[in-house]
Amino acid sequence: MFNWFTKRNSKNNLSPIDFSSIKTDIHSHLIPGIDDGSPDMDTTINLIKRMKELGFSKLITSPHVMSDFYKNSNEIILKGLDDIRSELKAQNIDIEIDAVAEYYIDYDFENKIETEKLLTFGSNYLLVELSFMEVPKNFFDIIFKLQLAGYKVVLAHPERYNYFQMKDYEDLINRGVFLQINWLSIIGYYSPQIKKKTEELISKEMVSFIGSDCHNMNHAKLYSKCQSKRSWHQLLESGKLLNHKL
Repeated sequence: MFNWFTKRNSKNNLSPIDFSSIKTDIHSHLIPGIDDGSPDMDTTINLIKRMKELGFSKLITSPHVMSDFYKNSNEIILKGLDDIRSELKAQNIDIEIDAVAEYYIDYDFENKIETEKLLTFGSNYLLVELSFMEVPKNFFDIIFKLQLAGYKVVLAHPERYNYFQMKDYEDLINRGVFLQINWLSIIGYYSPQIKKKTEELISKEMVSFIGSDCHNMNHAKLYSKCQSKRSWHQLLESGKLLNHKL
C-alpha cells in the first residue's frame, strides 16, 4: 500500500504527488499520424518530454484500432514505436516506451480474437474501449472469448460510459475485467457527472489502472492539476493500482 504525508493548502487541495509514484502510464496516443493523437514527431517528442517532467519513467502508448476509422495493424503500430525510440535515442531522452493498442469493440473485433495476435502489456493485459452510445450486445461474450484466449481485459475510461451504473461496474469486476480511469476525469475535464462517478469508483476501490489518455499538449498541460486532488491521493493510498508493477 502507498503511504504519503499530505496536508491541505490554501486552496483546499492536498500537497501534490507527482506520477513517479506509479512510474507507468498505460494509455496515450503518441505515435504520430496514425489516429486522433499526435500529428507529427515533433509533437510526440514534446508530449513525451512533458510526461517525463510529470514523473513518468515508462509510457505504454495505445493508438486506436477501429474498423471504420483507424485501421491500424500491429505492423503500423510497432513501426511507429520504433520511429519514436530512434528519435528519443537521437535526442538523448531517457524514458522507456512501449506500444499496445486501444481496441474498439465493434462488428469486426470479435474476428480478431481468433485470427490475430493482439497487442498487450504487462502479464497479457488487453486495453479495450466501447461506444459512448451503447454497450455492444455481445460484450460479455467477447469478454469471455478474450479470457479463454488468455487475455486480461482492461476497460478504458469506464467512467465515461454514461449507460454504466455502479452495479454494472461491479458486474464487470466480478467477471474479471479491470477498470482503467483517466486522470482528467478527476478534475472534471469531461463533465461534473463523470468526475462524480470517478470519485465513487475510487472510493469503492474498483480502479486497477489509471491512464493519461493523452492526445495533445492541451491535455498534457492539465495533468499537474490532478496531482493535488484528494481522489488521486485516495487512489494511491488504496493500494489497488497496478501501474507501478508494469
